[in-house]
Amino acid sequence: MSQNYTPEFKKKIVRLHEEDGRTYKSITAEYGVSKASISKVVNLPKGRQRIQQRMPDKP
Repeated sequence: MSQNYTPEFKKKIVRLHEEDGRTYKSITAEYGVSKASISKVVNLPKGRQRIQQRMPDKP
């Protein structure tokens, strides 16, 4: 990812894709993030774990 995205934004992208079923194409269109960047955030389990550790779900 050439641009640095905040952990909050990365978590939002993961949620949009995994929980809401959004496609990379729809996320790209709405947020201007490349498909490659989305793929890196969504497909790296260690990255997801780090994001979740930094940003626990709010009760």
